[in-house]
Amino acid sequence: MKTLIQHGVVIPMTKENLAVVTDVGIDGKHIAFVGPAPKGWKADKTIDAAGCIVMPTLVNAHTHLSMELMRNYKDQAPNLMAWLNEIFPIEDKLSKEDILWASRLGVCELLQCGCTLFNDMYFEEEQTERAVNEGGMRASIGMTLVGDLTETKKRLSEKPKRFQEEMEKSDGRIHLAVAPHAIYTCSGETYQYAHDWAKEHGSLLHTHLSETKGEVEDCLKAHGKTPFDYLDSLGYFKDTKHLLAHGVHLTDGELGEMRGMNISVANNPTSNCKLASGMARVGKMLSMGINVCLGTDGSSSNNNQNMFEEMHVASLVSTALTGDIASLPPYKVLEMATINGAEALGFGDVIGTLEAGKEADLLILNTRNTHMTPLNDPFSALVYSAQSSDVDTVFCQGKLVLEKGKVLGIDENEAMQGTLRCWKDILSR
Repeated sequence: MKTLIQHGVVIPMTKENLAVVTDVGIDGKHIAFVGPAPKGWKADKTIDAAGCIVMPTLVNAHTHLSMELMRNYKDQAPNLMAWLNEIFPIEDKLSKEDILWASRLGVCELLQCGCTLFNDMYFEEEQTERAVNEGGMRASIGMTLVGDLTETKKRLSEKPKRFQEEMEKSDGRIHLAVAPHAIYTCSGETYQYAHDWAKEHGSLLHTHLSETKGEVEDCLKAHGKTPFDYLDSLGYFKDTKHLLAHGVHLTDGELGEMRGMNISVANNPTSNCKLASGMARVGKMLSMGINVCLGTDGSSSNNNQNMFEEMHVASLVSTALTGDIASLPPYKVLEMATINGAEALGFGDVIGTLEAGKEADLLILNTRNTHMTPLNDPFSALVYSAQSSDVDTVFCQGKLVLEKGKVLGIDENEAMQGTLRCWKDILSR
């Protein structure tokens, strides 16, 4: 199948502030060209993208997708730990069916905001994998770990086998990660075992770290070290690839140490604001050469999966935090939401930019609306003006997964109704 996308404002994310009205060709699952169509190249399908932006799809680098169930629930908790104390009892009640329907709803929401890759940390992970394959998108699925070494060994012996069937269906769209939840829910032995397993299997390690002042203070009392230094003392960061969620309270010294390690930080500004956790020093991290990507966190602490909203908040918060309007310009925000996220999750060689030879994960966004007129600067428009509802078309691996705003692989209404049925049942358990 060959597809030609014509007349759009193409933002390939290969060079700062590069935007040009041109064509993009898709051949099978790959991008054939970015630029004028070669002479004699014949498309099976042609899309007129005049009045639209054509760009790489977005990457949600940290979320808990099936927490869609708890959207707008217990929103008045004063801080992270108080909120978790309300959420953990609900999570203890969840079934495989609950996770599946909520994951389907989350996949629909992500595709509708132009996101084809997310990094997940939750339970009954094979149910989320199933929803990912139904929607035709990508995911880094974390084998979530909590508790002591005995529980960890059990989980890591069982989970990969359960994941195998859905992974084989994905044609490389699903990667397996190891996700020890946090230092306050996992033992040191769990982190060490997770590290060794990830190193042996070449997997990403994904954990929450230094999200709140309380977490840092408790770690200092318990171990005499900050969370980062505590994990470093366990050998957790040695010879492995890492994604640290939040990183709000990382010190200058810790950031300096990270520069020599294979570590990315997922910034979650909306969740951090909502839970009064503080704000990560994103501009500082980027200036030090640390790869920073962008995530929504779960829909119970955000309360959505809208990456356009997340870009907007990330930019505004950085300006407010630093007093410097140029601390996080729009192009850098777009990098966080595209290629930086793809690199962090191990997909950077296949997606994140529009280049010939890469797999065709791209979105077409309609700018012919009141809030995007006049366009003037397309980068500013995407970060400050665009809405997820502007996303018209999404390709993943060269296949249409969203057309005219409609998810093709999952029935959106069924996903909503299924999630509502599950939530009603959860509340009665």
